[in-house]
Amino acid sequence: MAAKSDGTAVSLQNDIPPTCLPGLEKRSPQWRPVGKEYSLLDCCWTLCAFLVFFSDGASDLWLAAEYYLRRDYWWFALTLVFIIIPSVVVQVLSFRWFAYDYSDANGSGTAAAALVAASNAESHFSTKDSDQRGAGRSAAVTGTRSNAQSCCRACVWLFQSVVHVLQLAQVWRYVHALYLVVQSRWRGDHEHKHFYWRTMFENADISMLRLLETFLKSAPQLVLQLSIMVQTGQVLPLQGLSASASLVSLGWMMASYQKTLRDSRDDKLPMSYKSVVAHMLWHLFTVGARAMAFALFVSIFHLRLYFGIFIVAHWCAMTFWIIQGKTDFCMSKWEEIIYNMMVGIVYIFCWFSVREGPTRCRLLLYSLIVLGENVALTAVWYIYRSPRTSDFYAVVVVCVVACSYALGTFFMFVYYCLLHPDGPVSGAYFGCCGVQVGAVSDPCIPSPTSVPPLDAVSSPPRTLQRTKGGESVQREDIGDVFKMRTLKASRTAAPRLTPRTEGPVVRIDLPRKQYPAWDAHFIDRRLRKTILVLEGAAPVTPRIQYRCLGTPKEVMEYETTV
Repeated sequence: MAAKSDGTAVSLQNDIPPTCLPGLEKRSPQWRPVGKEYSLLDCCWTLCAFLVFFSDGASDLWLAAEYYLRRDYWWFALTLVFIIIPSVVVQVLSFRWFAYDYSDANGSGTAAAALVAASNAESHFSTKDSDQRGAGRSAAVTGTRSNAQSCCRACVWLFQSVVHVLQLAQVWRYVHALYLVVQSRWRGDHEHKHFYWRTMFENADISMLRLLETFLKSAPQLVLQLSIMVQTGQVLPLQGLSASASLVSLGWMMASYQKTLRDSRDDKLPMSYKSVVAHMLWHLFTVGARAMAFALFVSIFHLRLYFGIFIVAHWCAMTFWIIQGKTDFCMSKWEEIIYNMMVGIVYIFCWFSVREGPTRCRLLLYSLIVLGENVALTAVWYIYRSPRTSDFYAVVVVCVVACSYALGTFFMFVYYCLLHPDGPVSGAYFGCCGVQVGAVSDPCIPSPTSVPPLDAVSSPPRTLQRTKGGESVQREDIGDVFKMRTLKASRTAAPRLTPRTEGPVVRIDLPRKQYPAWDAHFIDRRLRKTILVLEGAAPVTPRIQYRCLGTPKEVMEYETTV
């Protein structure tokens, strides 16, 4: 089955596997086994993420109420604004996703594609011994809805509307993710596979929503509370609790996002929890130093206008830098522009990788820029600080900013040099002109005897045009390309796992997006529907096939072994 970008599904009669160039097997992606079973540690991680989210929101609301009771109406208003506006934005986006996922897409082609996928799962996707079971599941999926089902759908719509109006969408998503993880562990070996894609999609949605909310709410809230502490010269217990919760939420979310992204891609090794902790501490200390430098500058009343100008200028420069990098995250041009603008907000506070390839030069340049800005902002505060601030107190504050940034840089080196998922980095890796260690050239070369089937999809997609280059590479030039992309250094190699070749297959007529972008079946909700229907209809978890970059024909580039 080929899942096209417009939601239609086309069956393929013959599958001719691609061949790889000799000697490239050692550099192929590290495939991971199908249907990952979530461990108890994964359940604890999801639960802790929910507690961090809850403590961040609850401490902010508690502090806002405290300001109101103390008659600090200005601080109360600012604190409440940074709570409500980001929450409303996230709720609107979450409800939009729910409405698309749960809507009855009659006439749109998406539901038809999913039903065709389910009905054809038997003839094109089943294993040898799964004929009767696959047919039974397909018949259940394609059956007409009863009145009871319609009533249930109305109740679900009402429940989700109430949840989103009450600003509890993320609470519900966390609870649902925990439910899916528990179900996947309690069910048998056959049943737990049918929860894999649901859990992965739910975790991906949570990560995207939390990343958006964290930098719209937690980061400004942290700067606000720190500036109030510096300006008033005292620290209320609730102020410290709110600021600490916001800082932990920022560090946690950056690490959690990267972990979820790597878990979603079979061509990348997953992050261990040691790596996650190092990644979290890296961003916790660097963002802490950054927020403290902002708060010191904002605390000087007559320089607040200049701070606004500085933030806008920094955001514009970072957004332009990101756009120049030609990112490929979204499915349309306008979505890509909005995404780049949001990443520009993230770049105000910390580093966020948005491009495939060596990041050391870009990370070094960004770190130097942030270091220079932190030094300048802190120096301006030290010069123009209030006369009531003693020299000893000022020196201590400056040392706190410097030590926090130094600790963040230390944990950054720990992460990249010792705990990176691709293995420890050697000394040659830090050269700006070398090739990134672990970067794998695309080994997928179609067989000379491969002939596309008559009903294969070869027309360009109608809606998902956001794919990057490489499709015009000629076959005779591939050898030279591989000679130019030889690895300069080596990391600790993980044992190669053999990809699964049986079971249902969803073919996507698009080249696969490069890391650190999400795969198309995580971004496009129509592809999700097809995969979820197949997951419930097929006896095993479906695989994903993307079009190879080296040829315009539809051949397999990667095989999602989940």
